[in-house]
Amino acid sequence: MSNVIDDLNYRGLIEQYSSEDNVRKLLDTKQTIYCGFDPSASSMHLGNYVMISTLMRLQRAGHKIIAVVGGATGMIGDPSGKSKERNLQNEDTLKANTECIRSQLERFLDLSDPEKGLIVNNYDWLGHMETLDFLREYGKFFSINYMLSKEIVSSRLESGISFTEFAYQILQSIDFLTLYRKYGCRIQIGGNDQWGNLTSGLELIRKVEGENASAECMTAHLLLRSDGKKFGKSEQGALFLNPEMTSPYHLYQYFINSSDEDAVRYLKVLTFLSKDEIEALTIEHLAHPGERIAQKKLAYEVTKDIHGEQGVEEAIKMSEVLFSGDVASLKENEIIDLLGGLQKGIAEGMSLLDILVAVGAAPSKTQGRTFVVQNSVSINGMKVTDPDKHYGKADALYGKYLVIRRGKKNYYLGEF
Repeated sequence: MSNVIDDLNYRGLIEQYSSEDNVRKLLDTKQTIYCGFDPSASSMHLGNYVMISTLMRLQRAGHKIIAVVGGATGMIGDPSGKSKERNLQNEDTLKANTECIRSQLERFLDLSDPEKGLIVNNYDWLGHMETLDFLREYGKFFSINYMLSKEIVSSRLESGISFTEFAYQILQSIDFLTLYRKYGCRIQIGGNDQWGNLTSGLELIRKVEGENASAECMTAHLLLRSDGKKFGKSEQGALFLNPEMTSPYHLYQYFINSSDEDAVRYLKVLTFLSKDEIEALTIEHLAHPGERIAQKKLAYEVTKDIHGEQGVEEAIKMSEVLFSGDVASLKENEIIDLLGGLQKGIAEGMSLLDILVAVGAAPSKTQGRTFVVQNSVSINGMKVTDPDKHYGKADALYGKYLVIRRGKKNYYLGEF
């Protein structure tokens, strides 16, 4: 079994280890490793995918992985990274979210054999715990001073933190202890903002099981773009793994438009290309500036891994359609996906010049006429030359849409 630590370090995935030497020694033999996922939304996002793909790397290296969906801890709310108390979700919403997160994890993790991977819900062991049992069996091992020293708590002392969120680290520690006992789980991984929770779990295991208990943890970098903005955020908001919330096309476009610096870094973090393949791509990319070699490979690989071959091929086709202007070949849902945020209402019988102004393709009728005369306007993929022509539903794609293109890159959508 090859040790996966060198590969994780090469990719810049791990920021903190409880002990890198101990983790490395553990991973010389088959280990059980877990990561928790919070069901605070109905879909995970690109930031979560960093952790999912890290589990996948560990699994492919021969280790058993456990994904814990926080059906119980999700009812409390993790205080890390929050400046104020989160609103508690109702049980029905949490159950629905938990099932959605579970189904997404099933797409990525190999669960064909329980010795390869499992998905568990911490509600199974936390959901019915009595208050007195919680305090007597676990609370007694956590000093208030120790809990206050954790950055996830200390950062909230000025703005205020409830006992509910204050106790979150104990619940996550119980998760680690439970998996340690039941499955022999020795390693926990999480985002870097989880460091305090992860080390609390180690503390509990060593107090309960003895100082020589073999358990470690490590955290992944929280990715930021080279401009300092949050990774995985587009103009439309977070990039979700659910294709109905973020389409393969929009995911593909996010990576195609990444900076040169980010593209090379993301190839390491997000793709399963080998070190040799990444190094060769980087050399080729730097030798041909402007050709976006790294971005194209990155966008293809990530979209394929998340949405499959069909998803990435559709994304490429839609990108090519926009470049070529062949919009008449688009399905109705593809028109909405590509241009839905741009649609403006237009009325039956409007003139071309009025339409151009209505959708924002021209600031005035005079300027619109100039654009038409200069042969720079097309509607539904066809060049238009008559500025005084009137349009109606009979001229529209699917009886609704006029896709207006001005120049090579400017698109607008009129909807009857």
